Amino acid sequence: MKQKLEVVAALIQQGEQFLICQRPANKAQGNLWEFAGGKVEQGETPQQALVRECQEELEIEIEPNELFMEITHEYTDRIVHLMLFYAKIKVGKPINKEHQKLCWATPVEMRRYDFCPADIPVLEKLGVI
Repeated sequence: MKQKLEVVAALIQQGEQFLICQRPANKAQGNLWEFAGGKVEQGETPQQALVRECQEELEIEIEPNELFMEITHEYTDRIVHLMLFYAKIKVGKPINKEHQKLCWATPVEMRRYDFCPADIPVLEKLGVI
């Protein structure tokens, strides 16, 4: 039976650009791009997990807002339930502590990046593809 993971991500926007992150090469889906976030730990709400992950990985304090969309994606070894929230930065500027790269990209610019398969419906909703 495949492991099911509860995962959250932040859709952080500045002007026309969104914050995207490149996964470390040595992790699952290595080198692919994603939106900032991570796994929900036991006892956390999705919003609490998102605040914690952004603090740990980017050293920013965010305010999660409404849910942008939910996706369930089945990989070969696990099932990921992704909840993507609109979020705004309350304190700080993103600092890369976990990913290979961080960048701000418009939906048109995002077409040049290879995203994790679970993020494809997000890109469709944003009009990237």
